[in-house]
Amino acid sequence: MRVLVVEDDPGIVSFLVKGLFAEGYAAAVAADGATAMSELSREDQTVDIVLLDLGLPGLPGEEVLSFVRRRFPRTPVIILTARGDIDDKVRGLNLGANDYVTKPFSFAELLARIRSAIRTANQQVTTELAVDDLVLDLLTKVAHRGERRIELAPREWALLELFMRHPTHVVSRARIMSEVFGYDFDGGSNVADVYVSYLRRKLNGPGESSFIKTVRGAGYRFKSL
Repeated sequence: MRVLVVEDDPGIVSFLVKGLFAEGYAAAVAADGATAMSELSREDQTVDIVLLDLGLPGLPGEEVLSFVRRRFPRTPVIILTARGDIDDKVRGLNLGANDYVTKPFSFAELLARIRSAIRTANQQVTTELAVDDLVLDLLTKVAHRGERRIELAPREWALLELFMRHPTHVVSRARIMSEVFGYDFDGGSNVADVYVSYLRRKLNGPGESSFIKTVRGAGYRFKSL
């Protein structure tokens, strides 16, 4: 899952990014409204949820929220703001926000609200992904291959979800590092390859067909064309 944090306070950004990373989420950051709109419009990346500060420099957060609702009606938005008045909350929700958290907030509460918002959004479309005999439950983050249950660490299920949402596409190492780990790709790093290897071992049991093919010089493809 990829979270877009739209916030101009460096301390809050650092707090959120570290917490999200620890929970298996990839985080992109935008410090102003224009950058947020640009990030949301990127064709090579998807955003699963937006954490949005209303008090942004330049373009106000309300305009970013309106943009998200017009262009990406299913993408959940949680407002993060110091404005705690009831009128402000009602206005944000009426503009299309899914939830509203007033600063200061605990990360545990925010995480619960993120999971709830994503769960609700996923339920509107699907609660699971399936490729051949492999099924990933998007609510429990547990996979099953036939009758075999596959337990996954947070980074493993984030990687599996990426592959299963784009099963026949070539997924580059740079995209894995960005969407699963929240890092820019370092050509000297083998982190993506290591986690692909972990996932392969869990998915491919004795006598089962193999998922995740290496495409030399390009990345990986989950399922053959």
